[in-house]
Amino acid sequence: MVEAEAETQDKAENIAQKQENKKPSTRNRASSKKAKIVVTSARRKMARARARLVPGSGRLLVNGKDVSTMQNKYLQSIVLEPINLSDITKQIASNSDIIVNVKGGGVSGQFQAARGAIAKAIVEASKDEVVKKLYLNYDRSLLIDDTRQVEPKKFKGPKARARFQKSYR
Repeated sequence: MVEAEAETQDKAENIAQKQENKKPSTRNRASSKKAKIVVTSARRKMARARARLVPGSGRLLVNGKDVSTMQNKYLQSIVLEPINLSDITKQIASNSDIIVNVKGGGVSGQFQAARGAIAKAIVEASKDEVVKKLYLNYDRSLLIDDTRQVEPKKFKGPKARARFQKSYR
């Protein structure tokens, strides 16, 4: 019995020594140095956009495609509008990659939703009231989602409000 107690005590001492000599785990150090990822979302009509701003080289991807390769220059300018607004926003965008996923709605609504999500991500990443006020003064719809929706068609007409005409001739 005494020998068994001595063995368990020796094992406990060995475990205690190993824990004292053990270095802190790499998981804790890695998580403390991890760069911040900003995730935002925006809506426009039926389109929903989610933007992620991660440290990187300044790429802008919308649904997995680089915006600089887009053929429609108008839609390209809509998406780049929150980035090209000032030097502060250009600097934030050049030091990070912006990945936007958009679903629903039409092409124009999708790019307007992406525009809002990018602007919100830049404001959150900068943590600066100056950038927020700059966006609000330029265009309020960059930061505040438009809640208007298309009115549904009614059963007595060709569209939501229009009614079929009657002719007596």
